[in-house]
Amino acid sequence: MISRYFLLISLLILPACSVLKPVKDPASRHLLDPAIPFRAGASSRPSLAIASPSLPAYLDRQQLVTRDGTGAVQVLDNHLWSEPLTKGISRVMAADLSRLTGSTGILPVDDFLTLDYSALVELRISQFDPDASGNLVLECTWKVQPVRGGDTPYQSFRTLVPITPTVAPMTGRMTAMNEALAQLARDITRRLQ
Repeated sequence: MISRYFLLISLLILPACSVLKPVKDPASRHLLDPAIPFRAGASSRPSLAIASPSLPAYLDRQQLVTRDGTGAVQVLDNHLWSEPLTKGISRVMAADLSRLTGSTGILPVDDFLTLDYSALVELRISQFDPDASGNLVLECTWKVQPVRGGDTPYQSFRTLVPITPTVAPMTGRMTAMNEALAQLARDITRRLQ
């Protein structure tokens, strides 16, 4: 009797095993990285919090996007961010600024346990994607807003970084995005002095 139930259950389970095969995920996941070489911090100043940047809606998604010369946006469904783009930008900007200034007191705002920073770096990104001519465009405004004190004006920033074609898809684009953020960090660092 038990063997009959075992046989019946085996016959029911066997087809289910062939239907529930693992499915290969064709998506590639990407991550921004600091382009400024590592340098150990020697000071806690400046103490800056990097706010989550504001992004246009077309960029604020899990998929990478690109535009053509007509302004049409193409969503790249098989190329995904490993973390929200806002978090990646904040993380990389904090690392780049920390490496440029030598400060250990520069972190994304979410990483501060208390309001233990003297200023907040605010970014308003209007474009951060390739253009039709093969350049990565980073266009934004930024400001370093003191925690105590008056309002500071926004500064404009725009850079074009050539995207070098590579064998691996998107490697050239990630390198260009990292370099564009490094150029922005250099601009902010010059104005801190």
